Amino acid sequence: MPTLDTKAAPHWVCNDLHKRYGDNLAVNGVSLDIYAGECLGVIGPNGAGKTTTLRMCLGLTTPDSGRIQAFGMDMPADELAIKSRLGVVSQFDSLDPDFTCAENLLVFGRYFGLPDATIRARIPQLLEFAALGHKADAKPGELSGGMKRRLSLARALINDPDLLMLDEPTTGLDPQARHLMWERLQQLLAQGKSILLTTHFMDEAERLCDRLLVLDHGRVIAQGKPRELIAQHLERDVIEVFGSGALALIDSPMARMAQRVERSGETLFFYTDDAPALLAPLALLNGLRSLHRPANLEDLFLKLTGRQIREAS
Repeated sequence: MPTLDTKAAPHWVCNDLHKRYGDNLAVNGVSLDIYAGECLGVIGPNGAGKTTTLRMCLGLTTPDSGRIQAFGMDMPADELAIKSRLGVVSQFDSLDPDFTCAENLLVFGRYFGLPDATIRARIPQLLEFAALGHKADAKPGELSGGMKRRLSLARALINDPDLLMLDEPTTGLDPQARHLMWERLQQLLAQGKSILLTTHFMDEAERLCDRLLVLDHGRVIAQGKPRELIAQHLERDVIEVFGSGALALIDSPMARMAQRVERSGETLFFYTDDAPALLAPLALLNGLRSLHRPANLEDLFLKLTGRQIREAS
């Protein structure tokens, strides 16, 4: 990751945003800022307020209160000037199925008022960046899911934006396609572009994000650098125990040796700062399987927001 100049003015600032839908306070006092060359991740369960926050940032939803400033301008007063410096990749592809890959970029570039000569000069570079140089004349229906997502990213870059807003950009992709997308996003960060990323993939957030906001019930419940958040809120190690008789350990002396024990289905999670003290007696128990690993961002997410399934509203 590039070194961030936090003494410079941030590209994007949101102060105390609120948005209510009927009795539902979807966003309750969210504030954030994003600096040049920084990826800010926004994570949280379904219904936490991520999409509403993103929509307010894009000017698609008007906040009930709060202020949004970008590049020294105000949203929505300077909405068109702000949007000219943004690139957006939505959760669902909105590519035109009747146009080729190159034509999708050409038409989209015209929305920004760019001269055709400028757009056509950028198209080959962007298609190569998206590893789609050989698909310039193909239509979206001929592309795989990963190719469509990369084409959406290339399209979002046609106006050479300073800030990209990405709403779950790798949902539905296979591991190879996800890793290629991550590689491209890291290249953009190295170029000094900013990224606001929402994601449900904790490995993606840990890999890409300089800082994270954790949202739940419309509020920011934690924020900071991924590894610092993990160290602040979690024990050092996790031992997952499953197999015949695993659940009986929840009331055993072994459980009292851990700082915290959680159950999910037929698996127990022992959170501990002294893993050897637990691994030794576990090795003597027949019929059990265990996995010892460092605490990670998914553990943080589950501790802060709970293990209960949240249905999208």
